[in-house]
Amino acid sequence: MNQLEGLKQFTTVVADSGDIESIRHYTPQDATTNPSLILKAASFTAYQPLFEDALAYARKQGGTRETQIINASDKLAVNIGVEILKSVPGRVSTEVDARLSFDHGMCVAKARKLVALYQEQGIDKSRILIKLASTWEGIKAAEELEKEGINCNLTLLFSFAQARACAEAGVYLISPFVGRIYDWYNQRKPLDPYVVDEDPGVVSVRKIYDYYKQQRYQTVIMGASFRKVEQILALAGCDRLTISPALLEELHTADARVERKLSPSTEGFHQPGPLSEPEFRWEHNQDAMAVDKLAEGIRQFAVDQQSLEDLLAAKL
Repeated sequence: MNQLEGLKQFTTVVADSGDIESIRHYTPQDATTNPSLILKAASFTAYQPLFEDALAYARKQGGTRETQIINASDKLAVNIGVEILKSVPGRVSTEVDARLSFDHGMCVAKARKLVALYQEQGIDKSRILIKLASTWEGIKAAEELEKEGINCNLTLLFSFAQARACAEAGVYLISPFVGRIYDWYNQRKPLDPYVVDEDPGVVSVRKIYDYYKQQRYQTVIMGASFRKVEQILALAGCDRLTISPALLEELHTADARVERKLSPSTEGFHQPGPLSEPEFRWEHNQDAMAVDKLAEGIRQFAVDQQSLEDLLAAKL
């Protein structure tokens, strides 16, 4: 049994990719996309019909040039999601424009639009996760969307305050970023020698997992953004792990036993009162890593979103 098969005994494996061929090869349950992955996927020859369809849709909808570019971008993300769903039995995550991360109302509106585009292609909302940045506004938008039956994936999650607020809002799933947490600490004080149980990204997810299970929250924990196979194996037993094709291949080609590292326990159940907005902002602010990485992540996704729109604009 290879390590990928071993991991699947304890954890739902998700492909962190927009590459259909990779997804088919590794047979994950779900797949996640983001603006960076959509931008990369837009260059694949196999996706050119999806690209052209998005442009045709935008032209047909009409409106200003800016409106057409946004419509083409939304349609392309959904087209790629629909294609991915042909190869996974579960769900695909499609991300709301990162530039809306501090606008509750616009996050909700964009999420509804993406769901409607999926439904126009016969995809039920039960197969979609709407990705939102784990800002206060994103979390509150997700809380509203969940009440409408639109499940959300709260991404760019780095602090315990973000994790608490997401659980209290009743969001469907969170994506704590293991690798980016590791990167921040490693740049300042490298682990030498590297000990996976001391990896700050691994420690963060284990803390969230233990807290969620202890407090009986139903929110799914999906570790994301891995740098090493060791980080993945150290979180075997986490609800879900979303993994890049390169690391999926490492797991696929390694024949070694995988041990469960995380197990649920409700011991010590005592659910605290919900975080208020000032409490959330203060607690998140006290985590310098989380402040840096959330801001950086939003900026990077915004840059890639703009690059994607520039690519589409050149063809309109």
